[in-house]
Amino acid sequence: MASIVLATSPSAPPAAARSFDAPVHPAARLVFLAIVVCGFGYAGVSVLSDTHQVGEQLELGVFAFLGLALLIALGFEFVNGFHDTANAVATVIYTNALPANVAVVWSGFFNFLGVMASSGAVAYSIITLLPVDLILNVGSGAGFAMIFALLFAAVIWNLATWYVGLPNSSSHTLIGSVLGVGLANQLLTTGARGTSGVDWSQATKVLTGLWMAPLIGFGAAALLLVVLRMVARNPELMTPPEGDAPPPRGIRALLIFTCTAVSFSHGSNDGQKGMGLIMLILIGCAPTAYALNRTLPASETPAFVRSAAGAGAVLKNHGAVPVATAQARALLRHSLASRKVMNDTTYGAVIAVSDDLAERVSGYGSLGKVPASAAPNIRNDMYLVMDATRMIAKSPDNHMNERERDTLTDYQERLESGTRFIPLWVKVAVALALGLGTMVGWKRIVVTVGERIGKQHMTYAMGASAELVAAGTILAADRFGLPVSTTHILSSGVAGASVASGQGLQRRTLIQLAAAWLMTLPVAMLLAGSLYWLLLSLVRAAGL
Repeated sequence: MASIVLATSPSAPPAAARSFDAPVHPAARLVFLAIVVCGFGYAGVSVLSDTHQVGEQLELGVFAFLGLALLIALGFEFVNGFHDTANAVATVIYTNALPANVAVVWSGFFNFLGVMASSGAVAYSIITLLPVDLILNVGSGAGFAMIFALLFAAVIWNLATWYVGLPNSSSHTLIGSVLGVGLANQLLTTGARGTSGVDWSQATKVLTGLWMAPLIGFGAAALLLVVLRMVARNPELMTPPEGDAPPPRGIRALLIFTCTAVSFSHGSNDGQKGMGLIMLILIGCAPTAYALNRTLPASETPAFVRSAAGAGAVLKNHGAVPVATAQARALLRHSLASRKVMNDTTYGAVIAVSDDLAERVSGYGSLGKVPASAAPNIRNDMYLVMDATRMIAKSPDNHMNERERDTLTDYQERLESGTRFIPLWVKVAVALALGLGTMVGWKRIVVTVGERIGKQHMTYAMGASAELVAAGTILAADRFGLPVSTTHILSSGVAGASVASGQGLQRRTLIQLAAAWLMTLPVAMLLAGSLYWLLLSLVRAAGL
C-alpha cells in the first residue's frame, strides 16, 4: 500500500490490514481464470451464432477487430468493478462484518445479479448524448474512432485515480468522455464553434444526477444516522468494533444486507454503461444481427403502423409541409444536428420518413424478417424519426395538448423497442467483467473510504447509514434511467455520517476527493476529444 499518496490515519484497524494481506489460494486463481476464459468463449460463440442466424458472415479481420473492441469495453467494466465496488465492501470490512476476501466475492456475486436484472434504460440514456451523425454511422471509421476514444479515455482516468486511491466516479468519467467526443466531432467535422455537438437537454438531465449525488449522500446519510440514534434500541449500533471481533448478530446481518444492496444496485446501474458501449460496437461490426431488435413478434407490427399514422396525423395538424422522401432524411439529419426540429418543414420530413418506414416494416411483416441488406437503413430511419419525435414531444414550444404529446411519445417508445435491446450474452459478459473486477485491486479505494474520510473509526451505524442511502438512491435512479455515481453517493455518505456522529473529517482527503470530482469532467472531455482527434486523423490517413 506504499504507493497510495493520500494522508494516513493512525486509527487504521489492524484487523482490516491483516485481512488485506491474506494470501490468495491457488485454486481461486484457477477458478478466476476459468471464468474469464469461459466468459470470452461464450461471447465469441454468441456473436458467431447471432450473425449466422441472419445470414451475416463476419470476415476474419472484422471478427478480430470486434474481439479487440469487446475486450477493451469489458476491460472498462472490469476496471469499474474494482474502482467503484470497493465502496460497497469498505463498510463491512472496516466493521469486521465480513473478512475482506469473503466480502469482495460476495459483492461480486450480487454485482453480477444486478447487471442481469437491469433494464438497459441507463445504457441508452448515455448513448443519446453522442452526436447523431456518429450514431447513424457507427460502423464508419469515424464511428470506431469515437468508440475507442470513449473507451481509452474512461479507462485511463479510472486507472489514474485508482492508482492514487481516489474514489472517482466511472459514470462521471464516461459521461465526460461522451461530451468530449461530441464537442470534438462538431469542431472537426463542421468547424463550428459552440456546443451544438451535444444534446444539452439530455446532458442536463444526466449531469443533474451527478452533481446532486454528493449532496444526497451527505445529507441523507447524516439525517439517517440522527434518526437511528433517536429510535434505535441497541446502543451498540453507535459504537465502533473492538479489535477484530465481529459485530453482534443482528447488526452484522444489517451491515451485510446494506453491502448486498449497494452491490446489487451498483451492478444494475453501472453495468449498463458497458452494455451501451458494446451495443455500439456490435452495431458497427455486425449491423445485420444487432441493428434491429429481431426478437419483437410479428404481432407488434400492426400496432407500430397505427402508431406511426397517429404521429403523422398530429404533425399534420400542426402545419407540416409535405417533403419528398428523397430529401427528408438529409433534412432530418441537419435538423437534429442543429437541434432545430420545431418547424413545419421538419414535421413534413418526419412524416415522409415515418410513412416510408412503416410501409417497409409492414411489407416485411416484422423486424425479424427484415433482410440483411435493408437492416442498417431501417435502423437509421427509425433512429432519425425516434430522436425527432422525442425532441418535438418534449419541447415547450410545441403547442400540443396532452393527448397529442402522448401519441408522439407512444410512437417514440415503439421505435425505441425496435432499436434498443440488450442480448442476454452481452449482459452475461458485462456481469462477469464487473463481478470479477471487484476481486482485483479493491484495496486502494477501500482504505480511502474506511480510514481517510472520518478522523475516527467507522461505527456500525455510520456504515449502515451510508450504504442504505447509496443503495436507495441508485435504485431510484434506475427507475428513471439516470446514471449516478456509487462513489460520489457513498463517499459523501460516509462523510455525512461522520459529521452527524460528531467526528471530524480529514481535510486533506476531502480536498483531494473534491478535486477529483471537479477535475473528472474536464479531464475526461479533454482526453476523449484529443484521442478522437488522433484516431480520426489516423483513420482518414488510412483512407477508411
